[in-house]
Amino acid sequence: MRKMPNFSVAFMALSVTGCAASPTGNRAPPPPPQASNCSSLSLGQGASLGGFIPFPSDNLWNQDISSAPVDASSSAIINFIGAGVGMHADFGAAQYQGSTIGIPYLVVGGQEAPVSINFTAFGSESDPGPMPVPVAAPIEGYPNPGTGDRHVLVLDNSNCFLYELFGAYVSGNSWNAGSAAIWDLLSNEQRPYTWTSADAAGLPIFPGLVRYDEVAIGQVRHAFRFTLPQSRNAFIPPASHWAATSSDASAAPMGMRMRLRADFDVSAYSATNQVILNALKKYGMIMADNGSNMYLSGTPDDRWDNNDLRALGQVKTSDFEVIQMTPLYTQTNVPNGAAPLITSFTASSISISAGTQVTLSWQVSGASYVIVSPDAGAVRGTGVSVAPAQSATYTLYATNAFGRTTATVSITVH
Repeated sequence: MRKMPNFSVAFMALSVTGCAASPTGNRAPPPPPQASNCSSLSLGQGASLGGFIPFPSDNLWNQDISSAPVDASSSAIINFIGAGVGMHADFGAAQYQGSTIGIPYLVVGGQEAPVSINFTAFGSESDPGPMPVPVAAPIEGYPNPGTGDRHVLVLDNSNCFLYELFGAYVSGNSWNAGSAAIWDLLSNEQRPYTWTSADAAGLPIFPGLVRYDEVAIGQVRHAFRFTLPQSRNAFIPPASHWAATSSDASAAPMGMRMRLRADFDVSAYSATNQVILNALKKYGMIMADNGSNMYLSGTPDDRWDNNDLRALGQVKTSDFEVIQMTPLYTQTNVPNGAAPLITSFTASSISISAGTQVTLSWQVSGASYVIVSPDAGAVRGTGVSVAPAQSATYTLYATNAFGRTTATVSITVH
């Protein structure tokens, strides 16, 4: 276990694109005007988002694809998956074999203390901590998560960031994880091309879940996440990574989007299932991981009716169509570009007494998001205040779709 240092963090009011700073020294600055709905997220496990939709309206997850053209290879891909395979709701109420059904999530507030994330597998393609992920956060499959994907999803309703872990195990007051990704809920962030995330496709998991709170109000305004057992060496945005299990040209690339056919009659289904099916017509579902065939991801919630959800199995692969797959990236045409440029990363003082506040400042261009580690984590703006209790080297991580750039500054504590 890596022991967390004692520290105090305050955000500086220097942002031009994100949250403003907190003059009180709290970790969480108040949200900017465009984030006002994010503050409507209730706290707790499986909490209501109060109508908030992750990412901007033009994000691919939120794109209406009901009139998008069908891909020329749609029939071949449908047959490869298995035209008669029924869709399966991989979520529900209560437990199955001692584990809850679905991928849970937790909403925390700005008072949640950040903790260390120690990587066990894909650290070079992960976002570093700290992250406000409490060690009591539910792990996928709780109370007996077993050895599956063990995802942990946490939303911060004060700073509007989403934190996702894969292969997560509690380690004292921190986490061990195979990988981790931080998502800015206010922007169209994408992982660097060819990087994974907590999902094999390099996608965020949370935005693609079927959640009870939104189905209950009668409307879903985003695509869903689903899995297939076979995929090929290719991906389509918003995916950024492949994890091929097949060399067949008819196997799905990561990020492939399928849409329920417009002529599919939903009238025989319950009101709950009609909401899900109509969303599949308008927004579709995105292939996110290698897994069970035609499994639709959602959240565990005791308000689901498992018998009702089983009726979704009557919907077959042949009732879907693959929308046009463009751009399709393979090993031969992955985009190249410039990683972010860090012009400066400085400290207002590099020699202090313990507990003295120091302002870390930076100038960065071309970054989708920045992280300061240790202590601060994901931040918006161009500065943050820290108060290290012991000597520390701070690293600034600036990331975009083409890679990551880092810079460091050391502070000596006397």
